[in-house]
Amino acid sequence: MRGDLMKEVDILVVGAGPIGGYFSKKMSELGCNVLMLEEHLEVGKPFQCAGLVNPSSMEKVGLYDTVLSEIDGAIMHSPFGTTIEIGKPNITRTYAVCRKKFDQAIVQQAMIEGSDLWLNSKPIDTEYTEDSIIVKVSKDNSIINVKTKLLVGADGAHSWVRRHHRMGYPKEFMIGYQVEVTGFETKNRMLEMFTGEDIAPGFFAWAIPNGDTYRIGMWGRPEDLDGRSCEELLNNLMTKSRWASKFENCKEVGKFCGPIPAGVVPKPVKERVLLIGDAAGLAKPTTGGGIGPGMAQVDQIINDLNKAIITNTLSKKKLTKITKSYSKAKKEFERIRSLRDFFVSSRTDEELEEIFKIFSKPEVIKLINEKGDIEKPLALGISMLKNVPEFRKMAIKAGFVVMFS
Repeated sequence: MRGDLMKEVDILVVGAGPIGGYFSKKMSELGCNVLMLEEHLEVGKPFQCAGLVNPSSMEKVGLYDTVLSEIDGAIMHSPFGTTIEIGKPNITRTYAVCRKKFDQAIVQQAMIEGSDLWLNSKPIDTEYTEDSIIVKVSKDNSIINVKTKLLVGADGAHSWVRRHHRMGYPKEFMIGYQVEVTGFETKNRMLEMFTGEDIAPGFFAWAIPNGDTYRIGMWGRPEDLDGRSCEELLNNLMTKSRWASKFENCKEVGKFCGPIPAGVVPKPVKERVLLIGDAAGLAKPTTGGGIGPGMAQVDQIINDLNKAIITNTLSKKKLTKITKSYSKAKKEFERIRSLRDFFVSSRTDEELEEIFKIFSKPEVIKLINEKGDIEKPLALGISMLKNVPEFRKMAIKAGFVVMFS
């Protein structure tokens, strides 16, 4: 490969987002020599998500100074106006963070532990040697060869590492679109969710407190949009829906759009190559959130991976064994997706209204508050199928018995 060999590391991480930063931090703590590449001139840009971080993930990094709002629950609206409220006052279910500060702080933690960071840098080619993989990196208009034992793709939904090494694609790609606004008002410490074919077909729209502003957004599968743009659907919510009055005083101060991958890719590892985070499809099919699942998978692989780095035994077979938790996550995501489709994505507005009326019963709300966990929707879904007679009948009628196991 043309270019000067100027760097030799144990691990080259492509992508300095929250999962790439967290992985680099943990591996540096174990003594690995880690280099992170970030294609942009600044970590934390562009901002492309709703910016929610669950309590367990926040506890892992301790970045409470990046929190803009603490959220205790959700006010959920059906297509025809049934409203339910879940959550308990002053029991935080999730945090809305400043993603720029959050991402930068995680990367800073990695650097404090010894990781290096190159900005304005991206890989453009790779070549295997007997004991390493050499990555050709474009950095500040120069070409630099980096010799590494392990190449890690933490480069998001459109991962270059995944595409370059032909590792397949996530099960689903959704599109998310949101605007940041002033002037929205709702109950303190609560987010709102909106449903309906004309605003978020198959999924939901949201209004998330963000300090002094709100993030108003929606997401969905391209095939469900029926030729409509996400911007058009969000405009329907804010100007034409039964909830339009809630948005009358809103003034837009920013907008964001991005893909959401959900479902572990077919080949998350190859010889000396590993995918993590969104690049691996580790985002929840129910909410699109990737920080919680991404950090959880990092925690499960780092110790065995460190041993493999020390001995430089990083074959596909070895990495497959190290990442066996990915197979478990893949199966769990499939079950979660089935639950999502059963309760929301496969439903007409009329059917969804019927489901909301069941949700609104006090005993069901109590069950949701007791079992609900934004990071573990499977337990709640199965519990509702087992313990709510109306849902159990619907499931049996639909041949949904697999979910009772």
